[in-house]
Amino acid sequence: MSNYARYGTAAAAFAALMTLGAGTVAHAHHAFAAEFDSDAPVILRGPITFIEWTNPHTWIHLKVPDTDAKGQAKPGTTFSWMVEGGTPNTLLRSGVDKTTLKEGMQIVVRGYQSKDALCVVSQKTRVRTCKANGRDITFTNGCKVFMGSSGTGAPVDGADKLGSCAAPKPT
Repeated sequence: MSNYARYGTAAAAFAALMTLGAGTVAHAHHAFAAEFDSDAPVILRGPITFIEWTNPHTWIHLKVPDTDAKGQAKPGTTFSWMVEGGTPNTLLRSGVDKTTLKEGMQIVVRGYQSKDALCVVSQKTRVRTCKANGRDITFTNGCKVFMGSSGTGAPVDGADKLGSCAAPKPT
C-alpha cells in the first residue's frame, strides 16, 4: 500500500471519528427553553447542601423551607432544590470558587423553575428534588453575582451584566 493510500485512509478514519464525537457533544447540551420555564420565576433562600463542580454546568443544591402566603417559613417543611449554574469557569470569572460556596452557607438564588414543575427523586441523592436554572446568587453580605447559566430562550433581565464582587469567604 502506498503512503498516499495510508494517509488517505487515516484521514478518512479521523474525519469519521470527529464527526461522531461532534454529534455526541451537540446532542448532550440543551437550550434554556428546552428545560426551563421563563414564566415560572423562583427565589430560593436556604443553606447549600452540596455543590457539583462539573462541566458543562455546575449544580448548587439547596434546602429551601416551604413558606406561607406571607413568605414566612413553615416550621419543619423543606424542599431540596438543585440549581443549574454556568460552567465552573464562568463562576470563577464572577469571583465564585470552591472556597466561596460551602455546605451550610445561606444564599439566595433567583432563577426559573423547570418546565415539568415537578420535584422528582434524584438518582444521585435518592431525595425528592426540584430543579431550577439559576440567574444570580446573592450572598449574606449583599454581594450579587451572575450564575452564568441562563442562555438562549431565557428572559433578558440584565442579570448577565452583574460584575464580580467580594463574595464572603467562609471563616
